[in-house]
Amino acid sequence: MSPAATTTSTSSAAAAPVAGGLTAEQVASFWRDGYLVIPDALSAATVAGLLAETRALLAGFSLASHPLTRFSTGESGAAHVGDEYFLGSGDQVRFFFEEDAFDGATGALAKPKERAVNKIGHALHALSAPFAALLDPAQNPPGGAAPGARDSHPAAVARALGFRDPRCLQSMVICKQPEIGGAVPPHQDSTFLYTDPPSAVGFWYALEDATAANGCLSFLPGSHRWAPVRQRFVRAAGGGGTEFVDNDGARFPPGDEYGERVAAPAAPEPAYVLGEVSAGSLVLIHGNLLHKSERNLSQKGRIIYTFHIIEGDGPTYDERNWLRPPAGGLTRLFRD
Repeated sequence: MSPAATTTSTSSAAAAPVAGGLTAEQVASFWRDGYLVIPDALSAATVAGLLAETRALLAGFSLASHPLTRFSTGESGAAHVGDEYFLGSGDQVRFFFEEDAFDGATGALAKPKERAVNKIGHALHALSAPFAALLDPAQNPPGGAAPGARDSHPAAVARALGFRDPRCLQSMVICKQPEIGGAVPPHQDSTFLYTDPPSAVGFWYALEDATAANGCLSFLPGSHRWAPVRQRFVRAAGGGGTEFVDNDGARFPPGDEYGERVAAPAAPEPAYVLGEVSAGSLVLIHGNLLHKSERNLSQKGRIIYTFHIIEGDGPTYDERNWLRPPAGGLTRLFRD
């Protein structure tokens, strides 16, 4: 996606709605920084319902037939998860554990399962009624929701960002567990959900307060404009897992505002901005934006819900991607 596809902001129209989901000022901020924080995007009742569903899922799954698959961020040389349980999760609801949830000597879980799961994914938007309700077309009236309205429909936000045919994929709850929540190193979402050219945008909803103490996100503002998607996360050649490979396709969305020629920060160590947000907030994240999170060593967990959209009109979803579309295709946010 490119800001060329959106309404241009002017001083007199800065507060005017763009396609109902965002103001022109918010759209301009997103394209400038590569991320946008929208406080109170979800009502307290919706947050409570999604947390209740999360806790029911955590309580309800059985360890008896679970392969105890761990989710690795790839930090410190660790191999990323790549077994069939993970690869077959694109149209399922499956559970992945924190790396530090296991006893180093015995390999057994050292925490109750509800306090050991790192991630639930990757088809909550299709298979869990409370999470699917966020994308329900019935909740997206003609013209979209008013800017800043609680429960503003993701379709209205996607329209405001210039999407013509947004498709939803890779939805997940991430539980950065107390004491053992793992760090996530700097990364770009388009590495994992690649389209040619890149088009991914993440919708990241805080279901609990996310703070510096419990591992909130940090962003490198503007990096989406100059940081190329150099690698791809794909199914390993010949099967048997996943791997990172060099990206031989487009590394940026189209547009003169993107590219390695765009000035990057001159500082030796780019300055990441801490993204502390309260429960109910929505964070939009450009697929090329570098972002990360630190470990959670506190006594308070950090549960969030996130899904990604890609543009279905034009860009090609690469068949080598680890996540395979379900038989019925990716979920459409709207039909014009």
